Amino acid sequence: MASRTGDLVSQVHPAHQLDLYALLRYASANVSGFPSSPSHFKVSQFGHGQSNPTFLLEAGSGGIVKRYVLRKKPPGKLLPSAHAVDREFQVLRALGDHTAVPVPKAFCLCTDPKVIGTAFYIMEFLEGRIFIDPKLPGVAPERRRAMYRATAKALASVHSANVDAIGLGRYGRRDNYCKRQVERWAKQYIASTTEGKPESNPKMFQLIDWLHQNVPPEDSSGATAGLVHGDFRLDNLVFHPIEDRVIGILDWELSTIGNQMSDVAYSCLPYLVDFGNKEGVFQGFELTGIPEGIPSQAEFLEDYCSTAGKPWPAAAWKFYIVLALFRGASIFTGIYNRWLMGNASGGERARDSGARANYLIDFALTFVARKSVLPEFPPSDVSKSFSEERGRFVPYERVKLLRDKLIKFMEEHIYPMESEFIKLALSESRWTVHPEEERLKELAKKQGLWNLWIPFDSAARAKNLFFKGGGHAFSGDTYNSLLGAGLSNLEYGYLCEIMGRSIWAPQVFNCGAPDTGNMEVLLRYGNEEQLQEWLIPLLEGKIRSGFAMTEPQVASSDATNIECSIKRQGDSYIINGTKWWTSGAMDPRCRILIVMGKTDFSAAKHKQQSMILVDIQTPGIHIKRPLKVFGFDDAPHGHAEISFEDVRVPAKNILLGEGRGFEIAQGRLGPGRLHHCMRLIGVAERGMQMMAQRALSRKVFGKYIAEHGSFLSDIAKCRIELERTRLLVLEAADQLDRLGNKKARGTIAMAKVAAPNMALKVLDMAIQVHGGAGVSSDTVLAHLWAGARTLRIADGPDEVHLGTIAKLELQRSKL
Repeated sequence: MASRTGDLVSQVHPAHQLDLYALLRYASANVSGFPSSPSHFKVSQFGHGQSNPTFLLEAGSGGIVKRYVLRKKPPGKLLPSAHAVDREFQVLRALGDHTAVPVPKAFCLCTDPKVIGTAFYIMEFLEGRIFIDPKLPGVAPERRRAMYRATAKALASVHSANVDAIGLGRYGRRDNYCKRQVERWAKQYIASTTEGKPESNPKMFQLIDWLHQNVPPEDSSGATAGLVHGDFRLDNLVFHPIEDRVIGILDWELSTIGNQMSDVAYSCLPYLVDFGNKEGVFQGFELTGIPEGIPSQAEFLEDYCSTAGKPWPAAAWKFYIVLALFRGASIFTGIYNRWLMGNASGGERARDSGARANYLIDFALTFVARKSVLPEFPPSDVSKSFSEERGRFVPYERVKLLRDKLIKFMEEHIYPMESEFIKLALSESRWTVHPEEERLKELAKKQGLWNLWIPFDSAARAKNLFFKGGGHAFSGDTYNSLLGAGLSNLEYGYLCEIMGRSIWAPQVFNCGAPDTGNMEVLLRYGNEEQLQEWLIPLLEGKIRSGFAMTEPQVASSDATNIECSIKRQGDSYIINGTKWWTSGAMDPRCRILIVMGKTDFSAAKHKQQSMILVDIQTPGIHIKRPLKVFGFDDAPHGHAEISFEDVRVPAKNILLGEGRGFEIAQGRLGPGRLHHCMRLIGVAERGMQMMAQRALSRKVFGKYIAEHGSFLSDIAKCRIELERTRLLVLEAADQLDRLGNKKARGTIAMAKVAAPNMALKVLDMAIQVHGGAGVSSDTVLAHLWAGARTLRIADGPDEVHLGTIAKLELQRSKL
């Protein structure tokens, strides 16, 4: 049965008595809306839990009573780093202000012990239900299933939080989390058993040795680390009073940044051990019989993994469970130690904590001896087949959440500003940046919509360079919030499409070309010095960049034709040549160019080319003119023709080394170039939307355009083309993730041909429906069409991609 949150209180324990006058005075002054001079002020203590003492505050006058919750440090001598209520307050405030994670609102933090004896904070009281027993007695089977699914969703929401975007980037180290957890709880156990109060268990040290020897390999880098709750279990959740959904996650005392699978394993302990029995700890319900309606451990894990976008954890599951049991044993020992000292907040329940700790130690050693602890694949085997609820290209929950945020941002901030951006782009001041753009960029950062394009493997490499394996931040305020949300190329595809619906949107999220491709080059091939000097400002959005490869004198679709020379001269390289269609070079924020030229004209055909970083302000660089695309100069971004006359660049600016230009280009032509295809899906969707709206609002020959048979046929064909092209682009992104650039190159080439041609067909139809307005600057259609048509050349000519597809097809036929 559930307990109402307000029913879990009793009289304040004698050891935890508070100075009510001082507390009332402080709360009235620091909690917004708190009654200033209440006629009624009552403090009760929550009896559930054995950690930080928690109290219910009730204040009011005239029959109106407001309720709040206060959490404080326990009195007396405490173990080091324990009971950090300031950290609880910090994480609650960050999640409450910036995410959809269900947490109570945090009002104020008091670190002055003079008020009530220890530090404390005050937060919102949530009226709801708490289930102490994970077997959910008295709950209908179908509701049990819904509640466990809601639990998995709540945990996934915690793990989907972008810690860097919400100000928690420094909340903990990212590397070696599990290793440090073993060390931390071992020290806590030793500290709790000092002087024999209570006596230590020798088996605990066997467990510590096994854990040290079996830390999963992925734990060391911290590349996949995120927010960890630290004590995520059913009885730390507040469910809605009548609905089967979580409205609050409580008890964040142990939260940090780290390996999130440790949270998942801890939440699964009721399947293996029964903590709630008053007589001790017994086997969990997966061993004694799962109550009807409650999913199996594997089913619960599958719910979590599919919602959070996490891989199936079979390989390391034994370690994570044993770590959770070990930590539980250490915590119970600490509670028992505090009970012996007279300052445990759990009352008589704390008396049994020593015996509970020893049971967990024995069970953990038994669990270690098991051969199999989790099926090799999830129950529905998502890796091999697709359920009714999830198809192959249905995005995970965290991607859906980002997509929803992105759509909302576009509707509230981007679309309303398009006319202003157009107005500036057509004015005499068009080579300046609209001030609203910079404001929107800061807003995108705050909302966790910044640098979403960065692939997780590139982010991991950057973290290793920035943090040098230590998990620490680099200088200043620049933290690895700049390294995106850790998305795969497939996951980013769903988001890139949304950005593509507006010409001006990608740059607001720092997801625009050519910056993404150039940052990808630096992420993959730059050294630490190059990353510090150029990548960080680009990631921050403080500067922009250009890619200088195409030349007016030669057919640059064949990169072996380029003539720009990059000659070594002492500690420098001297660059001579002319480039054009250097997109982004006209932007007043452009500071760095990646230039492709030849360092050795006599080397093998594909070893002559190199890429080098060039400061655009270097003497000898002359921007000759802005180029127009079907009459659009795309100000302030622009496309420049640039001459390089004896431009001297430091030798350290060479990327990867001489003769590696083609190698870099092939890497750059993967994710960065597929982004164009993703955006083109969004372009086509914008065209479809505008086409349909126009057809439903304009009459011709006595009826709406949408009622004409020819239009109905055409718009249906456009939808078919759009959907099959979307699937092709998603397939290319998926292959890019699973197989890499080389093996995915055929599908990528198909997407590059299909996407612009499909978008052009849709836009042409939309323009036709709009008539004269379609070819004017009164709508975005003409500009979108110009950009899409350019990508049949700029993204590599269709003929080159078709050649690649044909060669691969013929190779398959020979096999």
